[in-house]
Amino acid sequence: MANCDVCGNDYWMSFQVHTVSGQTYTFDSFECAIHRLAPECEHCHCRIVGHGVEVEGRFFCCAHCAREGAATLGQQIRDTVGAHPG
Repeated sequence: MANCDVCGNDYWMSFQVHTVSGQTYTFDSFECAIHRLAPECEHCHCRIVGHGVEVEGRFFCCAHCAREGAATLGQQIRDTVGAHPG
């Protein structure tokens, strides 16, 4: 068993995440892993769990937030989910 780095829970099904930068974290749930590791949207401040959008090195959860929070390049971002081709 190992203690979660976020909540301190000692859980027999805890797991470790190894990052590209060489850090190792121990978590008891995906919720705690997301809390510690997921980037935060620079506009609405929610945790980015999906793909998100990166504009000029800044991270946003969706195209709407990118348009609202980024300068010129953010205005060019569009959601493609459900968009018709052509």
